[in-house]
Amino acid sequence: MASSEFQKNTNMYVEHSAQGGVLESGEVHKNIDDDGREKRTGTVLTASAHIITAVIGSGVLSLAWAMAQLGWVAGPVILFVFSFITYFTSTLLADCYRSPGPVSGKRNYSYMEVVRSHLGGIKVQLCGIAQYGNLVGITIGYTITASISMVAVVRSNCFHKKGHQASCSVSNYPYMIIFAAIQIVLSQIPNFHKLSWLSILAAVMSFAYSLIGLGLSIAKVAGAGHHVKTSLTGVQVGVDVSGSEKLWRSFQSIGDIAFAYAFATILIEIQDTLRSPPAENKVMKRASLVGVFTTTLFYVLCGTIGYAAFGNDAPGNFLTGFGFYEPFWLIDFANVCIAVHLVGAYQVFCQPIYGFVEGRCSERWPDNKFITSQHAINIPFSGHVYYVNFFRLLWRTAYVIVTAVIAMIFPFFNHFLGLIGAASFYPLTVYLPIEMHIAQRKIPKYSFTWIWLQILSWGCLIVSLVAAAGSIQGLSQDLKAYKPFKSQAHE
Repeated sequence: MASSEFQKNTNMYVEHSAQGGVLESGEVHKNIDDDGREKRTGTVLTASAHIITAVIGSGVLSLAWAMAQLGWVAGPVILFVFSFITYFTSTLLADCYRSPGPVSGKRNYSYMEVVRSHLGGIKVQLCGIAQYGNLVGITIGYTITASISMVAVVRSNCFHKKGHQASCSVSNYPYMIIFAAIQIVLSQIPNFHKLSWLSILAAVMSFAYSLIGLGLSIAKVAGAGHHVKTSLTGVQVGVDVSGSEKLWRSFQSIGDIAFAYAFATILIEIQDTLRSPPAENKVMKRASLVGVFTTTLFYVLCGTIGYAAFGNDAPGNFLTGFGFYEPFWLIDFANVCIAVHLVGAYQVFCQPIYGFVEGRCSERWPDNKFITSQHAINIPFSGHVYYVNFFRLLWRTAYVIVTAVIAMIFPFFNHFLGLIGAASFYPLTVYLPIEMHIAQRKIPKYSFTWIWLQILSWGCLIVSLVAAAGSIQGLSQDLKAYKPFKSQAHE
């Protein structure tokens, strides 16, 4: 294969040729893009799959809980508002992939490079801390969430056999280890460009469990004698919760919804997989529209119908939290779909981390054979050759193991993830795209466009601060009951 030959003596993430796409024989390589890297093959379909895989996490199943805190009015309004904000800022960011012009400028391969090209200064470091901190946090959170789904399958079968009142206590730890073992293997996928098949599979899984959750909720609403308490303003103070609980839960719910759409952390990396022509920014805007529209549709349906099914007592996750017990085989299948989806989503979020570290190491130590050299391995019965890089093998394996260990030590990490989301949502999804758009288009200070962009930016900053406060309060409650290294058995 020509592309395999091209990769033989290069770092498999960076994938650039020192000869700018000219082979030793002097022939120009046909599989080279305008920047000397391997020809990109991404389309609207693959980019949309990446976005849906990243965005529709198992959090879609907790939206009924968020709707219960906010009620019939505020819940759907906040969902639609943040879907619009996310789509709008993603279009601004898509125009910044190339600089100085969005169509013919120089490519930028990561969010940090985009910020360096358009803004520079301390904002580059701010972007790096927010982006990679968020990505590391998500991979740890996904390890916990995937293990909860695997445990839910075991517990579902136990409840079916022993009755709904049985304790059915199961430890998360073995399932975190299984998830980490799978990720160690998948982490040897060289880069984002080779991930499209996994993203499409994961996107199909997310549709499957969302539809199952939706179908079970509709069946519950339509069932005989169904009556639950819902209201325009959500859970009632003095009846369901205290005044302070209502406030903190509302803050947390607004944050959950705002962060549920965010994919700015990986937008540039996704855009860098797109073939051209047509122009990458146009394809990315279409993919963002497809991704955000699809996500909003699922979020509104799962949130509203889930709230109608469970009312103010909606569980945090109605598949793993046992809002449903039967049909047990369908709930098992849905939880397997969640686990498979998270296997793919983990890769979508960790590949930019791998690329960043490997790219930096290659720049720092270009003559180090351990970091740069590839070793060919023939894959039996396939006729393909896989190139192993020992540095990539060791570093990626170590990363997966470390994230799994952190997940085991801090089982309440998902509350911490809310805080990471709050800290990264504003700079990555709102502030930096708006600032780069202003710089790129040279929008005059205090003009009408400049003023309304600043109003949007400040409004989202307030949302981030409010959500951060909710997450800190949730964390403080967790820490009171925290015992280090205590096995988290689900009961």
